[in-house]
Parts: sequence; structure tokens; C-alpha cells
Amino acid sequence: MAQISAAMVKELRSATGSGIMDCKRVLAEAEGDIEKAIDLLRKKGLAKAAKRAGRSTSEGIIYSYIHTGAKLGVLLEVNCESDFVAKTEDFQMFAKNIAMHIAAANPAGLNPEDVDPKVIEKEREIYRAQMLEEGKPENIIDKIVDGKVEKYYKEVCLLSQQYVKDPQQTISELLKTTIGKIGENIQIKRFARFQIGE
Repeated sequence: MAQISAAMVKELRSATGSGIMDCKRVLAEAEGDIEKAIDLLRKKGLAKAAKRAGRSTSEGIIYSYIHTGAKLGVLLEVNCESDFVAKTEDFQMFAKNIAMHIAAANPAGLNPEDVDPKVIEKEREIYRAQMLEEGKPENIIDKIVDGKVEKYYKEVCLLSQQYVKDPQQTISELLKTTIGKIGENIQIKRFARFQIGE
């Protein structure tokens, strides 16, 4: 059995923001391996998030982020279950991080349903033309195009985008981890990104 030092608990806490007892528990479970402990905490957070997914989110905040130079800005609505949580530093920081991500990654919408169908149709035409140009057989082109459209959705939909601060996780995973950490259901409701000249 590995010795769990206070320094190890502190390191895990600063890396994940989890509570002291949770950190001690997973460090013991991971036999002192910090990386393994982080994975365990993330999995536990995802499990907690799944349990909370159906709960009502009628509170929250509208967060505004203006990028340096004031030529780019984001307005974002993030909802939670209680006014108390909406005022916490963790919740506000989550909203800030999502707004900054939106400023940097310029998502087309939250989910595939939010992406303009005309844009998808145009992408399909481009992919189809590329496949024909490459001489792919007609009978498999549609499957290839469908695969490319799915990949396109992952790149342009906020929840499936890779988080710019940590490309190892998607925004959806970050959301679930935050739900596990905060202890309430959270929902990214809507956003608008404004850029001078667009």
C-alpha cells in the first residue's frame, strides 16, 4: 500500500479542484499514481454528472467576455440549479473558460441541430466533388461523405470541440467534470460571438 502524503493530496487537488477526502480516496485506490488518480476522479465526476443530467436548470448567469483590443466579444448563457451555485467562483470560472473558448474556436452552434443546413449541404457537395476527383467508387462515396460530415460537426459544434486550454478533453467532457465538481446540473444554454468586420 503506497503512502499518501499531504503533498500528493495537495497536488491532486490543485490539478482537479476536487475535495480533500475525494483526493485521498482516489490516491489510495490508484496506489499513489497521480495520473491514474486524475483519471479516476474524472470518471467519478462523469458518473455524478450523468445522475444530475435530468435536473432542472432555471438559475445561472449571462457571462460577457471582451477579448483584448475590443474587436471580439462573446455573450454566453450558462444555467445551473441554484442561485447559490451561480455565484460561486467555480461556476463563474467555468463560464469564463467557455466564453474564452468560443472566442478562440468560433463554434457554429452548440449541437449539430444548430448548424445551418445550407452550410452542411455545401460541405457535402465539396466532399462529394473531392471523392469523385480522387476516383473513389460511386457506391462508397456517400458513406465517406457521411463520415466527413460527422467529423465536420465535431469540429464546429461547441459541445464536441476539443477544449482549447486542454485538447485532451472536449467541451462536453469539461462540462460533465464541472457538474461532478460543483454538484449541480449545468447547461450551456446559448451563445453569440461578435467580431468586428464579420
